Amino acid sequence: MKKSTKTYLLVSVVYLISQLHGYYVNGLPIVEFDYHPYENLTQTMTELHETYYEISDLYSIGRSMEGRKLWALAISGHDAWRHEILRPEVKYVGNMHGNEVVGREIQLHFAELLLSNYGVDDEITKFLDTTRVHILPTMNPDGFERGIEGMCFGVVGRYNKDGYDLNRNFPDMFEVNEDPIQMETDAIISWLERIPFVLSANYHGGALVANYPYDNLTPEDKAEDPQQYSECPDDDVYRNISLTYSYNHKTMYMLNETQCNGNFEGFEDGITNGADWYWTIGSIQDYNYVFHGCMEITLEISCCKYPRADTLEDYWDENKIAMLEYLKQVQRGIKGIVMDENQNPIPRARVTVIGRSNFYNTTIDGEYFKILMPGTYQVEAAADGYTTHTETLTVREHLYDVTEFNFTLATEIPEPIDDDPSSAVKHDSISILSFILSLISLCFVFRQS
Repeated sequence: MKKSTKTYLLVSVVYLISQLHGYYVNGLPIVEFDYHPYENLTQTMTELHETYYEISDLYSIGRSMEGRKLWALAISGHDAWRHEILRPEVKYVGNMHGNEVVGREIQLHFAELLLSNYGVDDEITKFLDTTRVHILPTMNPDGFERGIEGMCFGVVGRYNKDGYDLNRNFPDMFEVNEDPIQMETDAIISWLERIPFVLSANYHGGALVANYPYDNLTPEDKAEDPQQYSECPDDDVYRNISLTYSYNHKTMYMLNETQCNGNFEGFEDGITNGADWYWTIGSIQDYNYVFHGCMEITLEISCCKYPRADTLEDYWDENKIAMLEYLKQVQRGIKGIVMDENQNPIPRARVTVIGRSNFYNTTIDGEYFKILMPGTYQVEAAADGYTTHTETLTVREHLYDVTEFNFTLATEIPEPIDDDPSSAVKHDSISILSFILSLISLCFVFRQS
């Protein structure tokens, strides 16, 4: 797969325009190339929101164990404060390991790139007019405060206040996770229950690779071989979106770069299946995918976990194109609403692509979203108490050309079932009475003759 030089130059020009636009309208850019401890992070995100209040919404999804707010910034061309029917939701999550910090910082720059370019750059304007983006720079602000700048390895600051690894803390499909759910984890779970996210990525450090589900294996498979490919039903889509990031990153697609100075053997094309690298129980990406139908990958973007602040601009330059191109992948596949014959939406209907063993539960508004590669698919919509409807849908090649189809399911009319045990007796009595009356009629006829 060849690196898209054209795309890289385009987004580089976009970024240059963004910087000029920022200087022209607001003076110096809001986000500096430096680390942002909690108070600075809060101030910076507040300033971004207040500067671009018409297209942003600043909110907290919960608190950390030490009481710090988990700030998220929603960005969209209109109504950034609410979900809009059939407008897909995407997100980036950073710093769930407190000492893996680059993702925390580049998300702030990405937010400013989007905000300052809305209405200036056609591509970013189109993206924000059709998508709502959520930026959560840190899931583990407590751990970050304990991390040490310049420490490339080790676990100082990795865990939350109570010593739990947040990327081993989610419910798992393959086995029971015995660790108690932490406040930060619970905040993410509640966030996913409130907002129907379609596409996501979480940022890490210590390697250079795009990692996709599954992260775990069944206990039986693990006993046979603890390091093997754990394929999910949407493996083709996952490989594609992972390649989208790696090949739009400046170096992630290069095998020698992913070796991180000999710390790893390297990753072909800059991607890997999670369990094929090493298995993990309770990961955030598997939880997003299995329990909420949100396609999430894990992005390792720096060989050094906590590099010096003077390298942050280089990391932003390496990732800025990939960050945009990855999220744009939400604009392919199928979407629509499942409704009854009276046009009422059916929540938690099951939408299944025939031949794939998973399904998507519709939202409270009856919506479904499914990222798919170009091709023709049999898609089934089903819900308890309704007839099942299967439709042939074709997914087209180009972005922003999503196939939209609304399913209408008829209410099933159940056959009457009489559970009254006396009904059989009543039926038999009526039959005997009818027989007696027939005999009397026959006797009467014979007497007349």
